[in-house]
Amino acid sequence: METIEQTNRTILFEEFNPEKLDLITMIGDTKGLESLSDEKVKEINESLLVKSFDEFLDKFSPVIYSFYNAANQKVLYTLKKPENIPENCITEILITKQNDFLKMLLTLIDAKSAQGTPNVDFKFENLLDMISPKKVMDDIRQSRKEIHYLFNQYEAVDEGDPKKLDVGDKLNYMFEEASQNYNNVMAMLPLAIEDIKTRLLLGAGDGKDNNELLQIGVLSMGENGELKIIEAPKNESTALAVLDDKANTGLIKTFEEDYEAVTEGPSSYVKSLVVRTFCPLPSTIQSEVDVPTEVQNYNTYLEFYKNAKDDFIKTVKPLVEKIIGVKMFFDQYAVKNKGMQPSLLITNAKLDMTVKSNNLPRLDTFLNTVNAKNDFTNTIWFGIVPSVSMEVAAKAKLSRARFKGNENANDRQEVNTMESLVLLLNAIKDYKIQTFFNFECREETTFNYVATAGIDQFIDKCSGLLRKDYSEYAIACVPNFTIIPKDKSGVVLDNKMTVNEVGAAELSKDKENIMKLWIDGVYIGSSYIAAGLVAACQCPAFLQESFKNVNKAYPGVRFDLESADNALRVTTTLAKEISGFTNNIKSAINRRNFGFIFSSENAQVQGKYIKKITVYKARSLASDGDDFDAIYKTTVSTYIERILRFNSNDFKQDNIVYFFSKNPSSQKSAWLSGRGYINSIVQEGDDINYTIDDKNGLCNIDLTFNGNIKNLEVEITKSVASKA
Repeated sequence: METIEQTNRTILFEEFNPEKLDLITMIGDTKGLESLSDEKVKEINESLLVKSFDEFLDKFSPVIYSFYNAANQKVLYTLKKPENIPENCITEILITKQNDFLKMLLTLIDAKSAQGTPNVDFKFENLLDMISPKKVMDDIRQSRKEIHYLFNQYEAVDEGDPKKLDVGDKLNYMFEEASQNYNNVMAMLPLAIEDIKTRLLLGAGDGKDNNELLQIGVLSMGENGELKIIEAPKNESTALAVLDDKANTGLIKTFEEDYEAVTEGPSSYVKSLVVRTFCPLPSTIQSEVDVPTEVQNYNTYLEFYKNAKDDFIKTVKPLVEKIIGVKMFFDQYAVKNKGMQPSLLITNAKLDMTVKSNNLPRLDTFLNTVNAKNDFTNTIWFGIVPSVSMEVAAKAKLSRARFKGNENANDRQEVNTMESLVLLLNAIKDYKIQTFFNFECREETTFNYVATAGIDQFIDKCSGLLRKDYSEYAIACVPNFTIIPKDKSGVVLDNKMTVNEVGAAELSKDKENIMKLWIDGVYIGSSYIAAGLVAACQCPAFLQESFKNVNKAYPGVRFDLESADNALRVTTTLAKEISGFTNNIKSAINRRNFGFIFSSENAQVQGKYIKKITVYKARSLASDGDDFDAIYKTTVSTYIERILRFNSNDFKQDNIVYFFSKNPSSQKSAWLSGRGYINSIVQEGDDINYTIDDKNGLCNIDLTFNGNIKNLEVEITKSVASKA
C-alpha cells in the first residue's frame, strides 16, 4: 500500500450542529477555480474530519437549546439556536456521553450486544429507567463518592507535594462537571425529587408502606435494664450537626463558594440542595419537615420533569439517532492493533442545501481537489446518505377521531428526498464515491418488517436509480437497526406521593399516579453500519482479526463479504434482533440479489455460534438485467484505475502497455503472483486484460471476476517516444 495508503475515507452528508462550520461554507466561492489550495483542504480537515467518536463529539459538540414559556409554564426545546431570545434565557444542553438519554442508549446497545439476545426476549425495561430521577441520582452518588475520596486525599497531602497538585487537577475536573448543572433547573429537578423522597420516606423500605410518622431517637437502657428508644434531645442534634460540619466543612464551603461563583442568580434553596446532594449530613434529617408542602413540591417537580423529559426526548431523538450512527460507523472497526483506520469527513450541512444549484459547483471543486489527483491522502472512497424518504401513504380521511391515534405522517422528522439523493449521486459519480444510503428510520424499515413483508417496497423505491451512470455508486442498505422497539419504549419515572391518615408521606400505587413516558422507538440508519463495516474491511489489520491468509501490502478492495463464510467471520458489532427471515423471504432476496442486506439469522462458523447481525447481500444498484453487481467490483475497478493513473503517469500509452505486460516487475505480474490471499487484488478465477483503441485514444480494460467481466475505460495519453 505504498502508492495508495488509504481506501476507506468516507464522507457523511448530514448536519449535526448548525452553529458549527460546514463544508459548503468552508469551500466558499469557487467561481473560476479548478481546485482548492492545500491550505484550504487542511483547514477543512481540521474542522470536519474525524477519526473516532470522541473526536466527533469534541469537534461538533451536538447541542439542544431550551428556554421557558411563562405563558403556559412549559419548557421548550429546539435543535436550532433560537433567535430574538436573550442569551441569558437560553440553556445549552450538550449531548455528550454523560447525557443521561445518550448514555442509556449506548449502555443498552452494549448490553444487548454482550448478551446477543433478540428483541423479543431482551429486558428493555431494566435499562430504560436509566433516565429516571432515581438512576440519575445513582450516577451523582458515584460522583459524590469519588469527590469525597479525592478531597480527603487532597487534604491529607502536604502543601507543595506534586501529588496534591495531581489530585487537585482531578477535583477541578469533577467540580467542573458538577457545576455545569447549577444554572440548569431541569438538571437539578432529579436531585430535588430524590432529595424530598430521601427526607420524607426515610425509614420506609423500597415498596413498603409508611403508615407511621418518623421521629428520630436514640437507643438507651432504663433504670431496670430495659431497652428503650427515646426521642433524641435537641442539644444532641446540635452537637451532632457540629461534628458533621467539622468533618465536611471544607467540602461544604467549597461547594457553596463554587455555586455562588458560577451561578448568575443564586437561590438559597438550590444552594442547599447542591450541598445536601454532594455533602449529605445525618444532622439534616433532624430539621422540621412540612410534609404536605414537601409532598406537593415533589408531585409538582415529578410531573414537570415528566412533561419536560417527554418534550426533550421528542426533540433530541432524531439528533441522538444520528450521533449513535456515527458511533456505530467507528465501532465496526474493532481491532487490537490499528492500521488503516477509517476516517469520516462530515459535511455538517443538510443534503438539500448541499445539492442546491449554487452549492454543487463548490462540492465539485472540492472533490476535484481530493479525488482527481495522484496524491491519495485525502481521497474519498465512500459516502453515507441517511434517512431517505419512503413517502408514507396518506391516512384515510376521518370525519372525526373517535380514539387517539398516531400523529400525521407529515409531522415526522425531516428526511432526505429521493430527488436530493439523485442530484448528489449524479454530481459525485465522476469521483467514484460509492454511496451507502438507507431509508428513514421507523418500524416499517426494520428487521421485523422485512421478516414479514420482504424487500419489494425497497426495490420499488429504488427503481428510478437503476440503469443510470451512477447506479454502480448507489448502495441501498436494508433494513435499519432497532435500539428500542416502539412497543417496548415505555419508561416509568416514579410514582406520585400522597399524605396518609397519620400525616406521613408515601408513594401512591394508583395507576394514574405512575409517571410514565414513551420514547416511541429508537433506530439506527443501516447506511452507517454498512459503510463502517466496508471501510473497516479495507484495513489488512482488521481482516487479520478473522483470517490468517492476509497480505499486509494489499487493502481490502477485493474482499467479498458474500463469498464463502466471510460474512460469518466479519460480522457487525450489533446483536441479532429477530430469529431470522423465512425461507420464502430469503429465496426472494436471493432471486433479486438486491441491495446491501443485513441478516439476523441463526448460524455457526467453525463450531462458533454467531450472535451478531451479519451481511447477507453486498450489492450496488448496477444491474445487467438479471442481477445486481457486488460492490467490491466497483471498488476494485476504482482502485486499479487510480493505481494505473499513478504508475502510467496519467495513462501514457507505453506505460499502460508495460503495466499489463508479462514482465515480472510489471504491476499485473505482481498482482497475479500475489494470489491466494483473502485480500488479493487478483484472486483465483480473476483476470485483467486490455485493448488499445488507437483511433479513439482509449484503453479498454476487462476485469474478470469469477467469469463475470466488468469493463473499465480510460483515455490514453500518446507518448512521444516508445518505451524500449
